[in-house]
Amino acid sequence: MKKRLALMMALTVTAASLLAGCGGSSDGSSDEGSDSQDTSTAEFAEKAEGDTFTVGFDQDFPPMGFVGEDGEYTGFDLELAQAVCDKMGWEFVPEPIAWDAKDAMLESGAIDCIWNGFTINGREDEYTWSDPYLDNSQVFVVRADSGIESAEDLAGKTVDVQTDSSAQAALEDNQELSSTFGNLQVIADYNTGFMELESGVVDAVAMDIVVASYQIESRDADFVILDDVISTEEYGVGFAKGNEAVRDQVQTALEELAADGTMAEISTKWFGEDITTIGK
Repeated sequence: MKKRLALMMALTVTAASLLAGCGGSSDGSSDEGSDSQDTSTAEFAEKAEGDTFTVGFDQDFPPMGFVGEDGEYTGFDLELAQAVCDKMGWEFVPEPIAWDAKDAMLESGAIDCIWNGFTINGREDEYTWSDPYLDNSQVFVVRADSGIESAEDLAGKTVDVQTDSSAQAALEDNQELSSTFGNLQVIADYNTGFMELESGVVDAVAMDIVVASYQIESRDADFVILDDVISTEEYGVGFAKGNEAVRDQVQTALEELAADGTMAEISTKWFGEDITTIGK
């Protein structure tokens, strides 16, 4: 009996020692809560020189972010993000994402920001934003020989729009217009939309004018942009709600890039002129 009692006491002491080794405190509480708080604080701390800066983007969204002919990620937004990293001494990490998964990746910390023709309007309270750096409009693209000359001519027609895009939100808000369509078809990306438009599967694609202009020129396609504007908007860099620390660093870098002419140079490369808005 004494041997059993001694063995039980020894096991009890061992278990207590293991618990203490796993982070238990003398009053029986765990340090897990404070560790979690430290992690949360660290997520919104300023980045130091040498840190990585991970940018979430849609790789099928030229000219803002896409896969180039050499197989490398490229685009206006990615070049601008790289310039920010060069100025700040950060390691630039472009991270292609599914657009409808962007919020989950941002909240989990898998990416530091969303930077890819990301519209501020209608999302003002959902993210911590940089200042707008580009103006944009949502428009319709149609085949030149379609006979469609205005939004009114889309009555009974099939229109493609990217999932979770500003164009989709604008058309859903404008039921007076979208209810006249024969079908508003949601697609994963605009490359699909242009292929379907070219083949005649759909009659129009609703999308960003910046992207539409680039696509038409680069594809040398016989498409036209209708004069009707669905909505106007501004592009910004979106950070997790409350992450002013990194947002402020990026904003400062953008202002410096605008002042020294780097931003204008990148814009002219991609759009033929400086269409950026910071510092103007």
